[in-house]
Amino acid sequence: MNTFPETHYLNAPEKGIKSWLTTLDHKRIGVMYLWAVIFFFLFGGALAMIMRSELFFPGADFMTANFYNKLFTLHGAVMVFLFIIPAIPAGLGNFFLPIMIGAKDVAFPRLNLASWYVYLAGALIAVLSILLGGFDTGWTFYTPYSTSTDSAVISVVLGAFIMGFSSILTGINFIVTIHKLRAPGIHWFSMPLFIWGLYATAIIQVAATPVLAITLVLLILERTLGIGIFDPAMGGDPVLYQHFFWFYSHPAVYVMILPGMGIISELITSFSRKKIFGYKAVAYSSLGIAFISFLVWGHHMYTSTQSVLASTIFSVLTFLVGIPSGIKIFNWLATLYKGSIRFTSPMLYAFSFLILFSIGGLTGIFLGSMGTDVHLHDTYFIVAHFHFTMMGGTVIAFLGGLHYWWPKMFGRMFNEKLAQILAVLIFIGFILTFVPQFINGLHGMPRRYFMYVEQYTFNNQLSTIGAFILGFSLFTAFANLFVAIWKGKPVGDNPWGVLGLEWKTTSPPDPHNFSVTPEITHGPYDYDKVLAKPTLDL
Repeated sequence: MNTFPETHYLNAPEKGIKSWLTTLDHKRIGVMYLWAVIFFFLFGGALAMIMRSELFFPGADFMTANFYNKLFTLHGAVMVFLFIIPAIPAGLGNFFLPIMIGAKDVAFPRLNLASWYVYLAGALIAVLSILLGGFDTGWTFYTPYSTSTDSAVISVVLGAFIMGFSSILTGINFIVTIHKLRAPGIHWFSMPLFIWGLYATAIIQVAATPVLAITLVLLILERTLGIGIFDPAMGGDPVLYQHFFWFYSHPAVYVMILPGMGIISELITSFSRKKIFGYKAVAYSSLGIAFISFLVWGHHMYTSTQSVLASTIFSVLTFLVGIPSGIKIFNWLATLYKGSIRFTSPMLYAFSFLILFSIGGLTGIFLGSMGTDVHLHDTYFIVAHFHFTMMGGTVIAFLGGLHYWWPKMFGRMFNEKLAQILAVLIFIGFILTFVPQFINGLHGMPRRYFMYVEQYTFNNQLSTIGAFILGFSLFTAFANLFVAIWKGKPVGDNPWGVLGLEWKTTSPPDPHNFSVTPEITHGPYDYDKVLAKPTLDL
């Protein structure tokens, strides 16, 4: 019978809350990040349920326009800054990056702990805005409204500014760790593709986040000192804020999605029992996406004062993003071809990702065209596209990664049959929620309105029903994982029977990851040479 190892990071010599709050163990820090981001995800999801309830009927049902503005703004800010940006890199990345390259920890353990406290401080300051009456600018904080509204803009902007330093510190730590701490035998092109995703993400975090930090400081100074950089009456330009903001925020989209793509690479090769097709192409495509992401911010601004020439250039560059993204999709499909596919819950999330992210990416190409975007700008088509990309991409990949690595993290298996059912329900709920929004957007329904004309009622009601299916399924999926920590069946070192260095340590992992320096005898995807056997019947 499988039992826990005598010594693991959950049962380290240092015990109690203080040992967690002062820990330098990357695994514990990753777990603390996970608890925080899951809490904020469920909080942001609850806000979405309230919004969808209001939108079930076309009139004003139980909230005012001002309250609705604050509600959707808080939903967006929580989901983007508090959940989706740190979820995979800071949570799963912190836990597994050192293990997957055979290191004992990240390069700078104290900096790692500091990044957690910086994130927590920023999150608390941002959430403080609720007690100060909320804010109603939208999560993008566009000027001139954000410089003139009397809502609690400064607190949430300051919180986002502080959390940016957490991203920068994490990015620096990951880059140095990957460069300097790989175990003997792990070369650049024998690293797991999840590590490549984290590496490309870290580059973006270090290079782009300072731009957001400067922009948010300027916004605070504009509100408090009236410096006029965004005020036309003082020679400023409110559109300049949009340039600054999207120069960061479009690369930030790939901070969210690139590590998710890395997870999908792990899941597809693990549960098709095949060597990844075109390893180098998939690895280089991560760097390609990171590079191009810095060049396309202007496609958010076709309806601004931007020149036609600039918009044309940004449109062409936007289409280029489809090339490295397409490389990944086609290489994943080629990996699946004639594979020995196992329909585990992580693999079901991988299939969901392939469908949902492909739709999100394809509609992104539509919006990259100026002629199309001008008509769809600020409609529900944008809302649906954004959620297909971010939630259908990042969140689905996050769920797949959680289910894949949860037995390794906690040494116990969740209810796999229930997890499979919930993965299907999440997919159905997602489709029912956001496809009707595409249709309403095509018909001209504007986003951010809490009242609408009756012709949009049917699709809004479908969307609300889908949202409640999705919300119930997500809540139950997390409950299934958490219950497993105490009630799940103990697992061995490799419950899925897959390759990869993380599966060679104990479940849960040893406090130092490996009792001895691991011997590298094969690559993470060498299923044509090595066949591992599961240690648990699934």
